[in-house]
Amino acid sequence: MGDIGQFLPMILIFVVAYFFMIRPQMTRQKNEKKFAAELKRGDRVVTKSGLHGKIMDLNDKDFSCILETMAGKLKFDRSAISMEMSNKLNAPATAKK
Repeated sequence: MGDIGQFLPMILIFVVAYFFMIRPQMTRQKNEKKFAAELKRGDRVVTKSGLHGKIMDLNDKDFSCILETMAGKLKFDRSAISMEMSNKLNAPATAKK
């Protein structure tokens, strides 16, 4: 019983680290993968570098997309599209009081 008591604090640290660090990261990665898979033509998106555009074409062969921007058409990898910023861009505007 004394051996288990020595390792109990270490086990608790791993459990806390899993629930506060590892599990949320896995959930976020799953949501980002789902977001990238559900992209379609006409979606307005923002890349992680801040470029705004509209999806013109999707290529499943190399998992890329072509964005139409004010500067023309650019080819990006789907992983370069920011889920958070794209969701903020497409969220309905709320009235400020």
